[in-house]
Amino acid sequence: MPKQPILFSIDDDPQVLRSIRGDLRKRYKDEYRILSVESAREALDSLSELKKQGETVALFLSDQRMPEMAGVDFLNAAKQIFPKAKKVLLTAYSDTDAAIRAINEVGLDLYLMKPWDPPEEKLYPILDDLLEDWQAGFQPDFEGIRLLGYQYAPQSHAIKDFLAGNLIPYQWLDIESDSKAEELLGLHHKTLNDLPLVILADGSAISRPSVSELAEKLGLNTRPQHDLYDVVIVGAGPAGLAAAVYGASEGLKTLLIERKAPGGQAGTSSRIENYLGFPNGLSGADLARRAVAQATRFGAEFLTSQEVQKISIEGDYKKLQLASGEEIYSKSVIIASGVDYRKLPAKGEEKFTGAGIYYGAAITEANACINRQVYVVGGGNSAGQGAVYLSKYAAKVNIVIRREDLSATMSAYLIDQIAAIPNIEIIPCTEVVEALGHDHLECVVLKNINTSEAKQVQADSLFIFIGAKPATEWMPDNILRDEKGFVETGREVQAYSNFNNFWKRTRSPFLLETCQPGIFAAGDVRAGAMNRVASAVGEGAMAIKYVHAYLAEH
Repeated sequence: MPKQPILFSIDDDPQVLRSIRGDLRKRYKDEYRILSVESAREALDSLSELKKQGETVALFLSDQRMPEMAGVDFLNAAKQIFPKAKKVLLTAYSDTDAAIRAINEVGLDLYLMKPWDPPEEKLYPILDDLLEDWQAGFQPDFEGIRLLGYQYAPQSHAIKDFLAGNLIPYQWLDIESDSKAEELLGLHHKTLNDLPLVILADGSAISRPSVSELAEKLGLNTRPQHDLYDVVIVGAGPAGLAAAVYGASEGLKTLLIERKAPGGQAGTSSRIENYLGFPNGLSGADLARRAVAQATRFGAEFLTSQEVQKISIEGDYKKLQLASGEEIYSKSVIIASGVDYRKLPAKGEEKFTGAGIYYGAAITEANACINRQVYVVGGGNSAGQGAVYLSKYAAKVNIVIRREDLSATMSAYLIDQIAAIPNIEIIPCTEVVEALGHDHLECVVLKNINTSEAKQVQADSLFIFIGAKPATEWMPDNILRDEKGFVETGREVQAYSNFNNFWKRTRSPFLLETCQPGIFAAGDVRAGAMNRVASAVGEGAMAIKYVHAYLAEH
């Protein structure tokens, strides 16, 4: 429910203040909050706190004769904090000259003679007009988390990506282009060295937080609630989320651990149009939100911003060590850590990552691309979906691919969409070989693969979607992987010459089981996976079937 604007009255006479407060509540309590204070100093202190908390004052009513401060002086100070609020001075007949001078000096809207009985004739009609005028120009402030920072600062991008990925609404305020950002920085007594600055809904501010620090401040679950689980799922992409839904719904004590945000690469997709049951498509974020809600409703526990660094085996139990140093024991494990985008092999890539070069993240940075020149590298569905989404903002979106066309790598429905969008251009047989700029990306160098001709072009943003590498660097050597790092499962692991060094069971591995009994792999991280959302969901559900079979052996 939106916060109500405030009617703020101040008078050092308690009897008069009660009268003001009573009359205001009688008329305006359904639309406004009524606050009353006896001390001018106390009032000014409270106004600063109200501003930090995102409150809005619609109107001030101040007595002129107060011992600490004259009413005109109070209104002048209050105007610095809430400049758009209407200002009314309560005066005696002898103070009318001061009130008239205040009209020019502090922009006084009205002075009101005491007493104002009956209020139906002498108070309400006047305030009604002032409040109607105020409402005409009133734009409610954003209610929720506000993030202040530099557009091309990698740490700002990391926080935006975290908030967006975890479906947490926030308002981005660029310190270089938004006057509101500068105002909030001063209000919280911070400097540019404190950026990025996260202002929470309660008005508190956190300077330069890490993602894990921010997760804790936001009340996200970052610590396991139990020492032992039936199944721990590493990764909350489509496969991991499906495993969590089926595991929890079937009575397993289930823990899902995600190092970034739910949904994986699919979660960053602006529109998935070929997923069964959604003929109009849905965003990856929406799919992730639905799945997280479903899994938690069944009782799955979800850890966010936590990374598994090691899995070891102790008897029939699996021990997972987190980056935080905590250890978790589980009877079984499903590895669904997915894949990461490959790094662009171009000079300058590292310098501008998060400062104009982004991996995925088309939704997060789309607003910064308004009327800009944007390049997308990659010819798969993720690249196509990103380009379609960015075309709504950018002046032009250029898709850079190494092949002659998109037909071999992208779904036909996406190719047709792209062909129908006038501000998208395909640049075939080309690669990005260098990124240039000062503190952020400004240009890229494109090289034609066939002719080796290179040219420099303006590029305000570069989005990378160039295939995937498995997120398996953290895994122990006793889990077999293929030459690209994907986890081997089922029948395939038996082809390895050292298979018997790991496998000590009389049965063969289950279909999604690794060379370590009770450790399974599902989704894109698995060797031979289909790299489709639907197949990842199917594998996640299937993995739970084999978890049950494994647990039944014990």
